[in-house]
Amino acid sequence: GTRYLFENEDDPRVLGLRPTDPRVLIVGGAGVDPDAYSITAMPALPPLRVAVVARMLWSKGIDLAVEAVRRARLAGADVSLSLYGAPDPSNPKAVPAERLRAWGEIPGVHWHGPTRDPAAVWRDHHVCLLPSRGGEGLPRTLLEGGICGKALVTTDVPGCRSLVRDGVEGFVVPAEAGALAEALQRLAADPALVARFGGAARSRVLTGYTERHVMDAVGGLYGGLLDELPLNGRMEVKP
Repeated sequence: GTRYLFENEDDPRVLGLRPTDPRVLIVGGAGVDPDAYSITAMPALPPLRVAVVARMLWSKGIDLAVEAVRRARLAGADVSLSLYGAPDPSNPKAVPAERLRAWGEIPGVHWHGPTRDPAAVWRDHHVCLLPSRGGEGLPRTLLEGGICGKALVTTDVPGCRSLVRDGVEGFVVPAEAGALAEALQRLAADPALVARFGGAARSRVLTGYTERHVMDAVGGLYGGLLDELPLNGRMEVKP
């Protein structure tokens, strides 16, 4: 009677399960509420405004984001990077605040600290960047950036590659600064591509990654388990 719930198609294989196994349910992360996010006019280009909204952890590839933007700017691309998030002193993977402040001194890089309003962040940016090194379920930041119609740039790791299709909603590249820099350079040189990726990203989220999609899927999972209980094992529910 065991069922398994995952947020991407890679994790079931860790347990020796196929994603198509009838015992396996894959959901779109926690989902997002489309009504809480709105599409706004794309900010003027240039510069290409890139943001990372995440915990400030080495595993999230914050250093890769900084180095990628530094390289893209050296190559002549007009790109800026905004980092939104706080370090977590209790997490051994946390980037120290001193390092974040130092990165904020690099031309084109700004650390803003945590935010409680990601929708406001995405109104002022073109690209949602998550250069994760792995360990993701399905990153909420990509869902939020996508529902706001932002081009998505992420790395080829479980969870990230489940949502973003390379060349459709954005770019999926190896977790290395050079590949990320090249992706940002391409976007900086092609505003039409930025807009196309953003529209595709919003459509992607709306067709399987909203809160309603996730709630219906999990409700169906529990409903199926209840239907399989023997009659004498069912609970009587009264108003």
